[in-house]
Order: sequence, then structure tokens, then C-alpha cells
Amino acid sequence: MFQLTKLEHTFRLQPHLLTLSLDEAIKGELERLFVDKVIANLGLCISVYDIASVGGGFIFANEGAPTYTVKFRLIIFKPFVGEIISARLIESNADGLRLSLGFFEDIYIPELLMPDPSVSEPDSEHKGQFRWSYVTEDGTFLIDGADEIRFRVQNVKFPEIPKVQKDLKPFAPMEIIGSLVADGGLGPISWWL
Repeated sequence: MFQLTKLEHTFRLQPHLLTLSLDEAIKGELERLFVDKVIANLGLCISVYDIASVGGGFIFANEGAPTYTVKFRLIIFKPFVGEIISARLIESNADGLRLSLGFFEDIYIPELLMPDPSVSEPDSEHKGQFRWSYVTEDGTFLIDGADEIRFRVQNVKFPEIPKVQKDLKPFAPMEIIGSLVADGGLGPISWWL
């Protein structure tokens, strides 16, 4: 789910940061540039782990700030396909479920990856929401968001930025597609207690 990734980046260190120690200023600038941002095909940056090397410090003509080339490692969130994760339900609609880990909310369980047979019906308490249920010969099991939901990662996507926004859904630079289809253990935790 979390991994260390080595990167190299060249940037100008703004003059107001030169009052700090070089390591402190560079780490602060790297955090400003990368933390809480998705790097395409890598994942969501959680933290700057360490700085391996700092080179440069040159001040180019007509610039009032030094330019550094920094090699560093980031802690990146990108789950692997097949990984089992527990998350909370934040939205339920006719297309499926949307889940959250607290720090990442673009996790989708589409209708095709719900347990078979699953049924959805409009939620009378929440307008626009749907309630999903897993129907078996032993009874009907509701997916209501009271418990954490275990899902298997089917795919991690990094969609291109749309030129024209067609959907009402805001653009997400990283999406996790999950599945509740399995022999056992997936779905709300209360199903398996």
C-alpha cells in the first residue's frame, strides 16, 4: 500500500527561505511541491522520507535565488492489485459504492464488482442515495456504512486531465477500483463476525 520512491528534482529556492538551514529549507520546499499531490503512475505522495543528495546552489543571471538539484525519497500511497483494504462508505448510488480511507476518497466499487446477487434501491432517508444489499438464501445483508468495508483492489487508474468537464463528478488524478466479489471476507466486517 505504501512504498518508497526515489526522485530527482531541480528547483529554485526562494530567497525568503535562505534564513533557514539548507536541509530545512529544501525539505520544506519539497513538501510544498509534492505532499498531498498525485504523481502520475506513481501514486499519492504522503511524506518526504529523506534527502539523499543536494547539488547545485547556482544563481543564474537575472535570478535572485539559487537553483538546486535534489535526490530524495518519498513515501507514496499506491495499493497493489489484489491487496485487501478496509475503508468507510461515503456514498452509495445506482452505479455502486464510493469509499474513503480518511486521507484518500476516490475508491469506487462499481455495480459489476458487487457480490452476486446484489440489489440496490433508493434510500428513503437520504435523497439521491441508494442502499445496496447482498441477497442470499441465508438472508439479506445490508451495506449501510455502519462498519468498515473490506475490498480487493482490482485496478489503480491515473486518468488524463479532461479538456472539457462533462461529468458532475470532480476530476480525480488517481482512482482505485475495488471488488467485493470473493469466496469470503469481503464486504462489511459485520457480515463475517
